Amino acid sequence: MSSVWLPCGVYHETYEQDQGWWQTNFIKFKMILLLAVVFIGIPLFAPEYWIGVATMVGYTAMGALGVQLLIGYTGLITLGHAAFIAVGAYTSTLLVLQFPWPSWMVEAGLAYPTSIVVAAIVAGLWSVLFGLPSAKVKGFYLILTTMAAQFITVDFILTQYISKIGGRGQAFSLPPGTIKFGPIVVDTEREIYYLMAVFVTLMVIVLANLLRSRVGRAWVAIRDNDIAAETLGINVVWYKLLAFFVAGVMGGVAGAFWVSNTAALSPEHFPWFWSLWLVGVILIGGVGSIHGAIFGSVFMVIIMELLQLAVLPLADYYPKLLIDFAFLKESAFGLAICAFLIYEPNGLAYRWWQIKNYFNLWPFSY
Repeated sequence: MSSVWLPCGVYHETYEQDQGWWQTNFIKFKMILLLAVVFIGIPLFAPEYWIGVATMVGYTAMGALGVQLLIGYTGLITLGHAAFIAVGAYTSTLLVLQFPWPSWMVEAGLAYPTSIVVAAIVAGLWSVLFGLPSAKVKGFYLILTTMAAQFITVDFILTQYISKIGGRGQAFSLPPGTIKFGPIVVDTEREIYYLMAVFVTLMVIVLANLLRSRVGRAWVAIRDNDIAAETLGINVVWYKLLAFFVAGVMGGVAGAFWVSNTAALSPEHFPWFWSLWLVGVILIGGVGSIHGAIFGSVFMVIIMELLQLAVLPLADYYPKLLIDFAFLKESAFGLAICAFLIYEPNGLAYRWWQIKNYFNLWPFSY
């Protein structure tokens, strides 16, 4: 007997049903509506400015998903994820601008898609390199290791050496028409948005399926108690390094995507504050939840945009506000984290879970 509503007396009888993507017709309707809004509503009806904001939300979510995997699902605290995003961005850029592709690949628009795959793999392997200490250390010491990844990668290797390839100063300029995805030249806000939406959707699907597999259960077991997980026969070192690799791959894809959204690429796009920002995003959205990475990205990007819109009218009377906006942004970021840790420590994803339960279980309070 198929059921439309759960959990009013009809329960899952198999693991496949319990882990199914489309458990009820109502959930199917919600997901179809969400996809329609993302792929049709926003790009066709939203103003161009807000399409750009939505693109930034997606880029933040791509970075936050990798951080969520490490911190939320595996218990590996990282404060250097921006380094792996930077590796992906620079790998993709160098392949597009410097690599001698066959002319037919360039004409067919395959250079950039191929660079994304290579960038993801390179960023994943680079992440594993700095994840090796996780075999021996954790907690505070692992934080220092991931911070070292940020400073070694961005502040030393990229700034002092990679960014100067080809006689450039500190930035790689990307001429119009350089970023092609097949026959499509990705050079407008709407096309960049569509590319972002496809990447975020694919990353969410891949991560969600990994988390409900044997690999995902091993990650959660390591997060909860790595000694108990090892006792149960889980190869803790292997799964930790695999988590770093997958998170690095996601960061590499995010960085390769960012190339399409900027006219010039420089190390200034990947400061250490961006790593902190991504950690703050999952704290606000909810640690240990894919929804948390999405909700946190939406909340932080929208709040900062609204703050900027509020500051602009005042800038006519207080011009120094524009100069100080970066500090206002950082202050708002810190205040938001403090507020959520005090009043909503489980994040927005937990609140969303409560709202869904209220409607699913109504009129019963439990």
